[in-house]
Amino acid sequence: MSSLSLANERIERARGYTLQLLADVEDELWFTQPAGSPTHIAWQVGHIAMAQYAVCLMRVRDAQPGDREIMSRPFRKQFSKGSTPVADPSANPSAAEIRTVFNAVHAQVMKELPTFDEEELQQELAAPHEMFTTKIAALHFSADHEMLHAGQIGLLRRLLGKEPVR
Repeated sequence: MSSLSLANERIERARGYTLQLLADVEDELWFTQPAGSPTHIAWQVGHIAMAQYAVCLMRVRDAQPGDREIMSRPFRKQFSKGSTPVADPSANPSAAEIRTVFNAVHAQVMKELPTFDEEELQQELAAPHEMFTTKIAALHFSADHEMLHAGQIGLLRRLLGKEPVR
């Protein structure tokens, strides 16, 4: 199996697990920060979308026309690394809007992934990340990153009274 095929499989598997975790969480709970929790499900999902966009698209193929229709600059800023989750729903995009961006980014990644050149993916990134230095490693990291945040969603589910998925 090629490294690109493996990245594709890992990204799909991570997304499948995240979707399982979200399947029975009502929109009204997305902004609830359980006692002692510094985050909520809406921020986790928005952050996964922002990171997948940044890692799988921007780092691999740079900005393209139409990217702003997938994710706006304010959305990226609100859910970027180091941003602070805000529990007030009125200070956030709605759960439906976050879900739309989350799904649109993933759909774009899955559409473009098969078009990426395997040889080009071995290239070093112009701006290496502390966790990866090549384009193919960025794709693999995307799956790892989503699973890390899926774990946080899993904990939040439990704190919200939901049964564990696995």
